[in-house]
Amino acid sequence: MLKAKILFVGPNESGKTVLANFLSDTTENVGGEYRPTQGVRILEFESQPEGGGDKTCDVELWDCSGDFKFETCWPAVMKDSSGVVIVFNPDVPSHLKEIETWHAMFISSQSMQDNQCLLIAHHKPRSEVQEGRLPLASHLSRLPLIHSNLDEESEDVRTEFRRYLGNVVNALSESREREEMSIIM
Repeated sequence: MLKAKILFVGPNESGKTVLANFLSDTTENVGGEYRPTQGVRILEFESQPEGGGDKTCDVELWDCSGDFKFETCWPAVMKDSSGVVIVFNPDVPSHLKEIETWHAMFISSQSMQDNQCLLIAHHKPRSEVQEGRLPLASHLSRLPLIHSNLDEESEDVRTEFRRYLGNVVNALSESREREEMSIIM
């Protein structure tokens, strides 16, 4: 069974932990108050990636703090990652600029393919911003973007994540095949 290490990164208070808990079917009793992630949380679960038939995939979802005081730990966090999801809150104008930094640090630095990356515009309850095109930098607009609203369209978010996971699993399989072929030849 394939194992995918997916990093959830992005600005503080963007909803990374809420999404990670939802996608991994993890519940935490937090009482609705914001508690920033300290360093990283690792959630392990099985998922059925879209396009994988009846195959399941072991997923390690690394819910990373958005606090730059943990920046020195990020190279260790990135080691052997299969994919990166940048989560941001489109209601916060500074997040649109900040995600460029997250892209540079976690995607460009690892030379990730576009299909191994995902942008999630996480709409919190009573969000002001409508779904649709966001003013993203050109290198970010190439990446798949989904809008998440767990109050109204939670299963759509899960389906889109499984589609993304299918892309990551395909990239992992292709990489493994190339590696095996290079050994044979």
